[in-house]
Amino acid sequence: MCYSAQIWADFRKYERFGGNLDIKEFTKLAGWTKKKGNWVKVVPKAMRRAMSDATSGVLDIGTVELAREADAEAIALIASEIGVQEARLVEANAKLASAKPTKKAENDRRVATNKIDAGKKKLDDMASPAPADGIDRIWPGYFAPVMIRNPETGERSVVPMRYRCRLPGWTEADEIEKPGTYNARRDKLSTVWRRVFGHHHGIMVVDRFYESVYLHNLQQRQLVPGEREQSVEILFTPATGENLFVACLWTYVEAAGDDPGFYTFAVITDDPPLEVVEAGHDRCPVPLHEDDIDAWLDPDPNDLPTLYAILDRRVRPFYEHQLAKPET
Repeated sequence: MCYSAQIWADFRKYERFGGNLDIKEFTKLAGWTKKKGNWVKVVPKAMRRAMSDATSGVLDIGTVELAREADAEAIALIASEIGVQEARLVEANAKLASAKPTKKAENDRRVATNKIDAGKKKLDDMASPAPADGIDRIWPGYFAPVMIRNPETGERSVVPMRYRCRLPGWTEADEIEKPGTYNARRDKLSTVWRRVFGHHHGIMVVDRFYESVYLHNLQQRQLVPGEREQSVEILFTPATGENLFVACLWTYVEAAGDDPGFYTFAVITDDPPLEVVEAGHDRCPVPLHEDDIDAWLDPDPNDLPTLYAILDRRVRPFYEHQLAKPET
């Protein structure tokens, strides 16, 4: 946990809770992901649109222009790849129509067709509207708005953070070796997370979350002889439909080489309520009471019992669940 979640990707929604945008970090994100060709890959659509369509003065014109340039460059890259694959398909079809068709030509036709279809779907997705409610889905490795306390002003601040935390002292290679640090287990806060817990706390607003579970666990039965484990995706939603202020931990990765510094974060999880256990999963995010947000965002590393008490006072909604619909 948390495999993925529906989050407030439109950062402007945080303004109702007093979250001031760190425009510098959003500008950096647009420029960096554009340069790396990752704009579409790691930034949710609602967040991209909130940046490229901003007209209210919430972002400066330079940030908006960078976001629009990143959109245009992403479209051009996808269109270019489609062109390459269309040429590959023509060549493969010609070879298959010849007197000596080959296995390679068959494979080239299959791969090219799949990549053309995938590219066209990407272009269609980029042209389609962002979710009207500003809520979008993120996976580990995606960036999302997270609310923290500005250390200089003490005010609530909203910054883009990558959903997978790089622990202090870690390198990128360490992350690759141990990619599960999007989940900060409560029972590991004083060990694995001791240099982050009590120091850097954040809040992510979640509408619902998804988990991958085994079908036989969901059905509350044992595997039958000869049956293989089969994973299915489950959607968990608070029965009341409320937004959840999920407790997070974050770090800042310093700039290195051509890469700028950036924020990373993890969701704190704990043992789940019974209804989540019965659905086949063993973790659950920890949503805080709104009244506890400021205390959580301003932690005292010398008073960990108070922080644990905030986690223990968590909101405890009943989570309804259903099989998630496959994405089109």
